[in-house]
Amino acid sequence: MTMDNSRIAERAQALTPELIAWRRRIHRYPELSFQEVETAKLVASELDRTLGISVRVEVGGTGVIGTLSAGSGAHIALRADMDALPILEGNLCDYRSQNPGVMHACGHDAHTAILLGATRLLAMEAEAGNLSGTVTFLFQPAEEKQGADGLTGALRMIEDGALDGVEAVLALHMNPELPYGAVLLNDGYTMASIDTFQGHLYGTGGHGAYPHLGVDPTWILLPVLQSIYGIVPRRVSPLEPAVISIGQIHAGTASNIIPSEVFIQGTIRSYAPEVREQLISELERSFSLATTLGGSYRLQVERGEPVLNNDAGMNDSIRGVVQDLFPRFEIHSGPFGMGAEDFSHMTERVPGAMFFLGCSLDDGIKRNLHTPFFDLDERCLAAGAAILAETAKRFLNVSAAEGKAK
Repeated sequence: MTMDNSRIAERAQALTPELIAWRRRIHRYPELSFQEVETAKLVASELDRTLGISVRVEVGGTGVIGTLSAGSGAHIALRADMDALPILEGNLCDYRSQNPGVMHACGHDAHTAILLGATRLLAMEAEAGNLSGTVTFLFQPAEEKQGADGLTGALRMIEDGALDGVEAVLALHMNPELPYGAVLLNDGYTMASIDTFQGHLYGTGGHGAYPHLGVDPTWILLPVLQSIYGIVPRRVSPLEPAVISIGQIHAGTASNIIPSEVFIQGTIRSYAPEVREQLISELERSFSLATTLGGSYRLQVERGEPVLNNDAGMNDSIRGVVQDLFPRFEIHSGPFGMGAEDFSHMTERVPGAMFFLGCSLDDGIKRNLHTPFFDLDERCLAAGAAILAETAKRFLNVSAAEGKAK
């Protein structure tokens, strides 16, 4: 480990009290998607206090952008999400949510604190003359939810110019399935694309005593469901990551009335774009069974986030930084699962990568993402800040060196 690398890690460790204080304050006062007003104020205030960083607020709604310019050179962005989830917290810690029914159950409080730490570290590097280029710090609202316009926070910030001039983008995510000291990386397709479907099966309805006089859509539902659940893996290769899950079925008003309509809603997830299109096509075929049974149907698919595509070169940089700064850390390889991340909109536009950072607490409690008992080992905060800052620094300085060589 060089002295330069050691300084970043040591300074990150020295920031630990502030990192914990930021994270716990945000955790104590969580805000839902598009409502991150107080969180954004905290972020903007801390950025204002950081030497050399210009601040832009209300980006894409409640988003905040900090910009650190250290002369001419390349331009990299670091991103953190700020929103919480509509979950009633079950933890009894002194920093538990004070907003009933709202909780940071996905680690966005930690992401925000870590990125604030990275701003401090990189500002110190710039002041010392160790940085060449520009870093944009993206504090994003609404990763968890689309607005009425169908856009999440990433797309809103992009439309508001957040990636203008940016050549690469990095992010991290908490991983409660791995302990502190573990990092998960994956090249290429890494988190799923997500689409939502709403389907309607139509019949005539009728009296429950005389089903033969009409068309019963609940009867039609049975083969349609069987067909949907057979798409994966009977129509799509079992070697391809793909999921169709049904979350809602609604029909009827009384025990003796055959309904005229059945409503079905679910989610479609996949990695490969061609598989995404195949799933939608096969879903249409499944619903079309209604017509062969005397009914009709309507199917609407709402496109969501694309697949997260991690750039292998950016992952190599992250891997090298982890090995240099934290040689005892374990680096794992593999996809992150069938969850979705709107950071994927950013990696569609510029080369980028997200890594998962182990954060599990060794207390015997299941603290999975999106559960009332999610919590984390706060030692990961300093590590995350150091990895983000050092990776960004190397990207800029390598680009500057390559420019001089030309």
